[in-house]
Amino acid sequence: MENPGGLSLKKVIEAALILVFTSIQISSSQGATSEKEIVAVRAFENIKIDGILSENIWKRAGFSELLQQDPDQGEKPTQHSKIWFAYDDEAIYFAGKFYDSNPDSIMARLVRRDFVWGDPSDGCVLYLDSYRDKRSGYFFYVSAAGTIADGVLENDSKFTDLSWDAVWEGVPKIDSDGWSVEMRIPYSQLRFREGEEQVWGINVERFFSRRNETDMIAYTPRNESGFASRFPALVGIKGISPSSKLEIMPYVTGKAEYIGADPNDPFNSGKEYLPGAGVDIKAGIGNSLIVDATVNPDFGQVEVDPAIVNLSDVEYTFEEKRPFFTEGVSIFRFGRGGANNNPRFDWSRANIFYSRRIGRNPQGSLPTYEYADVPSGTHILGAGKITGRVLNDWKIGMIHAVTKKEHAEIFNEGTRSKVELEPLTYYGVFRAQRDFNSAAQGIGILSTFTNRFFDDDNLRGSINKDAVVGAVDGWTFLDSDRTYVITGWAGVSRVSGTAERMTDLQTSSRHYFQRPDATHISVDSSATSLSGFGGRLMINKNRGRWTFNSAVGMTSPKFEINDLGFGSYSDKINWHFFTSYRWPDPTDFYRNAGVNAATYMSYDFGGNKTAQGFWFGSFINFQDFSGVNINLTYNPETYNSRRTRGGPLTLNPVSRSFRINTYTDNREWWVLRAGGDLTKSDDINSYSLYTNIEFKVTPTLTMSVGPHFSRDLSNAQYIGVYSDESAVQTFGSRYLFAHLDQRTFSADIRADWIISPKLSFQVYLQPLIASGRYNSFKSLRKPRTYDFLTYGTDGSTLTKEVADDGEINYLLDADGDGAAVEESISDPDFNYISLRGNAVLRWEYMPGSALYLVWTQSREDVDSHGDFYFGKSMRNLFSVKPDNIFMIKLTYWFGV
Repeated sequence: MENPGGLSLKKVIEAALILVFTSIQISSSQGATSEKEIVAVRAFENIKIDGILSENIWKRAGFSELLQQDPDQGEKPTQHSKIWFAYDDEAIYFAGKFYDSNPDSIMARLVRRDFVWGDPSDGCVLYLDSYRDKRSGYFFYVSAAGTIADGVLENDSKFTDLSWDAVWEGVPKIDSDGWSVEMRIPYSQLRFREGEEQVWGINVERFFSRRNETDMIAYTPRNESGFASRFPALVGIKGISPSSKLEIMPYVTGKAEYIGADPNDPFNSGKEYLPGAGVDIKAGIGNSLIVDATVNPDFGQVEVDPAIVNLSDVEYTFEEKRPFFTEGVSIFRFGRGGANNNPRFDWSRANIFYSRRIGRNPQGSLPTYEYADVPSGTHILGAGKITGRVLNDWKIGMIHAVTKKEHAEIFNEGTRSKVELEPLTYYGVFRAQRDFNSAAQGIGILSTFTNRFFDDDNLRGSINKDAVVGAVDGWTFLDSDRTYVITGWAGVSRVSGTAERMTDLQTSSRHYFQRPDATHISVDSSATSLSGFGGRLMINKNRGRWTFNSAVGMTSPKFEINDLGFGSYSDKINWHFFTSYRWPDPTDFYRNAGVNAATYMSYDFGGNKTAQGFWFGSFINFQDFSGVNINLTYNPETYNSRRTRGGPLTLNPVSRSFRINTYTDNREWWVLRAGGDLTKSDDINSYSLYTNIEFKVTPTLTMSVGPHFSRDLSNAQYIGVYSDESAVQTFGSRYLFAHLDQRTFSADIRADWIISPKLSFQVYLQPLIASGRYNSFKSLRKPRTYDFLTYGTDGSTLTKEVADDGEINYLLDADGDGAAVEESISDPDFNYISLRGNAVLRWEYMPGSALYLVWTQSREDVDSHGDFYFGKSMRNLFSVKPDNIFMIKLTYWFGV
């Protein structure tokens, strides 16, 4: 057939390709790497870090070629800046002079260390790519008030890992011309190549608060990607070598516990005093490796974990807060290289290494007892960590840890005895990664190994003997301009143990191999090991107003990583397509805005569609620095393989949800963040509302209150299962559910008094009130449906029994006088109240050395009624006798 317009399909394709590649070339030229060079000069005088630029080394001409990143990108800054670099045999020095036409209006507020992204103060960030790999680096921040922050850069992005804490100095000074800053960063805190002359990547950022203006030497243009790869060169550093200094930090601790006790409890007198001591050691090996070791570590957390009420079958994860595991953690991140966007829809991140498994709560169970003394965690005897680079730029990370055998003491019928709850255990993690062709490609491996040494054979049936996971990840850009990238990972797992343990694992909530209607899985009661695989492949468009991301991933039914990782469940094949469009250039109305859309779908390995959704999101940031974002989701009917918790499939009804979040300008003396969400379906109707109000009471005192309320009306909350041969359609079992009205109130209350950059006092409180009222008890009529028999209807019976002590039980019978088995269940209504909080005084009396005084208090109570009475619950909460723990810790850092 002739084309009347004279255009062939081939010509149309050619024109489209030319248009695409032309746009890529234009985009690339706009975001070219800075060709500037900045010179560091050797210092022959003592530089006092006081923020006063009185040294001769700062009298020479400074570098001043900064440009605005925001709001007027590419324009000259509205205020002038000068910067200088110097060095000696021990450290690199940085000085900045930031002129301000109204110095009395400089915003200078003290906030806690590393709270950089929430700090509205004028400030300065120094970025160093000391390896000059154009992908990673360090950052050091000092505000005009003296707040400091530090962290590491990764993946050629401005995303910063704030968990890394170095020992360095940074001091500002406000004067009649503006403000200035001096920094001293010892080489012992940096890693760089050996060589007579160093060439590092460098960048400097100034934040001018009154205008919300960001000035940088090299910035990432809007619609572009890449950060460290744009840094100009810092030259002139000669005759230095990486430090192999040994850093030692001994510490002593003391703890006094005052915990409510039963007077008949032989293990708890109500008070206990626990002294402790240990040492952390850090040493450089050669020019690129760091060894961290800890002996008798103090892994107590300064900030408490929040209280939760979890009625699901999925384990809840908590944030890691222990410094040994948070510092340098970026090397262990997995499966995210190359791409600057990693959206997930019905897909969990590849969390092959979850550090809170080390030192976890003991896993063994207790026999019948009257009183018990159970350790709150597994004690870590010792741990070591190695990070750095070897063998032609391979980045490596290793962790080795040993936890002790833990016992509980129990008292029953006049007899005391010991029960082993956790065996002696070794944990090992190995990570290696290397970039190629200036990070255009990369490949890495991650493996974990867990090995347990049992003395008590009773534990073999409840805990895995050993576990190993091996995985590879990598990425490759598809074009020279690095617009399109493919990234992915693949891994295998193997766990072993007794046949009893493997059977329990197969039927646990992570696998549910016992599902009676499943054709692709079944329980193998003779198995002594379990092996599985998983992986994900993703393509991402990194740059442009229009971007997209698409991924496909799978985890086989036998994939198991939970000995040293975290995986909520396996047996999943998942796909999504996500796209977004941005309006990044400011107008009179907004600073930037965007819309997003996605569709996703999940199946199990039996071909059952277990999730599907259509998602839309949008955001807008206004010129007054407030903003709002909204999300809408529509979920069609799918199947649920988890509702019956090992039983047959059920139907997920259609659902719709809406979410909105708003915020105001964080430079103001008060800042509001608020939002809510709403879900409507035949299965669940829920809503939640939250707000957080922050008050900057003084330049050193910040207080915030963040209340949250939610109400969930679940039509089919799981209760349990019992055998009944007459339940033919549900495979000889009746799966019990009920309507649940759950209401939850919680609040995050915080006060930060930053007396000086070295001295702070912080208070944190979290009250929680949760209630649940159950009614309309029911059982599943038929698999693959959302059809239930409500007891008390259609010939079934429901009988409520109240005992003399007030305990309530329900008798359930599916057919009254028929053949069905009658089942008795206790009243599941609950009312839970909790208050957790702590107060922490921290004094850094010299660089790297600190004194901590900590007071932790917790209160909780559980009642069997399901009523939600806010006032009554709060009064009850403060009438509950608290548990109080007082701690002191003194550390002393020194280098050898």
